[in-house]
Amino acid sequence: KITLNMGVGEAKQDSKMLDAAQEQLATIAGQHPNVRRARQSIAAFKLREGMPVGLAVTLRGARMYEFLDRLISIAIPRIRDFRGLSARSFDGRGNYSMGVREQIIFPEIDYDAVDQVRGLDITMTIKARSDEEAFALLEAFGMPFSQEGRPGRAAPDPDEADEERRREEARARAEAERAALEQLKEEDPDAYERSQPSAVEEDSPDATT
Repeated sequence: KITLNMGVGEAKQDSKMLDAAQEQLATIAGQHPNVRRARQSIAAFKLREGMPVGLAVTLRGARMYEFLDRLISIAIPRIRDFRGLSARSFDGRGNYSMGVREQIIFPEIDYDAVDQVRGLDITMTIKARSDEEAFALLEAFGMPFSQEGRPGRAAPDPDEADEERRREEARARAEAERAALEQLKEEDPDAYERSQPSAVEEDSPDATT
């Protein structure tokens, strides 16, 4: 199943905010969301028991797969400065959570009609035995994960990383020198010959027999 949550703390001052957020989440999910209300009063936040604090909707079956397809194929590519989803957001039991900062990445939302930008949390509850198994499933669906922090992949040893970097730099220098010699060979064969070390060491003029 996939659960979408949207905070509506501002609705305690303006009920129209709740209606707008509810309509937008319903448009995104294709299903009417439920209102989450405060279970207790908190004076510091001017919150009274029963006040609306969020919206939630749970998708299953065909509607869940349809949403997942829209999320991967259309919405995520519209995220500004997108560099891949974090692979560290699994909970250790195979469930994955991600945050969306702007609901306007979903094309169903009319940008000109939006009263304010809202974020939402998306939680994917997966029947998997491990994070690695859940990761493999989501990646097969096309989830664009970043390369860092993938489940089951050990963190690189800093010393090994430095050694590999030095090897790469040495290979790059050797390749550059070889390319320079090849160019010299084509442009000035005589100079190329002079640059090569002699294969046979000549006898010293002071040597006697």
